[in-house]
Amino acid sequence: MIVPAIPGDGVRLRGLRPEDLDDLLAGYNDPDMRRFATVLPVPFTRAHAEEYIAELAPRMFAAGGGLYAVADPVTDRLLGGVGIDRVQPGRAQAEIGYWTGTWARRRGVATAAVRALAGHAFDTGLARLELLTHRENAASQRVALAAGFRPEGVRRAALPGPGEDPARVGQDGSLGQAREDALAYARLADDPPGPVERLLPDLPGGELTDGVVTLRPLAASDLAFYAELHSQEDVVATTVPPVPPSPEEMRRRCAWSASHWLAGDRADLVIVDTATGTPTGEIGLYYQEPRTGQAMIGYSMMPAWRGRGYPTRAAQLLSLWAFAETGVARLIAGALPTNLGSQRVLEKAGFKREAYLRSRLPGAGGRRSDDVQFALLAEDLLTEGPRLDG
Repeated sequence: MIVPAIPGDGVRLRGLRPEDLDDLLAGYNDPDMRRFATVLPVPFTRAHAEEYIAELAPRMFAAGGGLYAVADPVTDRLLGGVGIDRVQPGRAQAEIGYWTGTWARRRGVATAAVRALAGHAFDTGLARLELLTHRENAASQRVALAAGFRPEGVRRAALPGPGEDPARVGQDGSLGQAREDALAYARLADDPPGPVERLLPDLPGGELTDGVVTLRPLAASDLAFYAELHSQEDVVATTVPPVPPSPEEMRRRCAWSASHWLAGDRADLVIVDTATGTPTGEIGLYYQEPRTGQAMIGYSMMPAWRGRGYPTRAAQLLSLWAFAETGVARLIAGALPTNLGSQRVLEKAGFKREAYLRSRLPGAGGRRSDDVQFALLAEDLLTEGPRLDG
């Protein structure tokens, strides 16, 4: 069948062709692609690729959707794919998906393709496009936001997990490996053009540093360090609630960190000793109240790195970034009444004690704990300036 081409910014959407077969094979067998495209045959063979080109793509077009090649507008080489599926004519709604080959990533290919196909879909009668992505697929979430799709929530266990056979679900009760949540995004035909504004932008250059400590985003690769930090008794004692996290909770905290940052609800960072590159602790910003511009910070340090002023430096770096780059106007932090060290960190970072809240926090053994509250305003830093004397 003849598929009319759709122009995009630096890409061209066209029908799949036999000459795309080798690139299609390489793309669909890429481990990063396979991690999230769990419905693909394993392995994805040449026969599968031929079937996709000759049969699957035409079926999708016949059903009112489409499966397009994302091609280089100059060389016509396949760069990836984008498609519309699960069309519901009665609701003027469909679902969009995409992939990019390893040879074409970090060039905005997927974003340009999604924008182009979404525009075409709206021009031809659709009113709403949904986009589902795995929580750990931060690259896909970046594309969604950049293409103007707004986050709408979480669909629990909506996606098959690695190694799961979707055809068996609901037939014999066997789900293979655990199913995974889907993050739901959507764009409407009358949504304003351009990317969705993020509450928490990326760090400039990917990190913050004062020459002594460096803050970088927490990542899945930090799991061993994170587990060691959160096995410290005094770290657990200041956690809310004071219960050691399970191995799965720790894995998710690290693996989902980028997703939470993109969603704008929290920014988790590792405090690194700049001279040696050693992880020494963590600090997080929790955007509790975007409407009022209030966020909270919290931090923990490995015992061997305490007493060097690192959490004070980290709190100051994070505060300066938050006030300069986000809508945060007020930062708060709390400490147990007995945690004088943490209170001293906050005072040296410029926070001012504001309240003593009785029985505010869940404590050990079913008891409640008091909370000493501190706050920092942007004008506090302008008045006093950052104090990086440890």
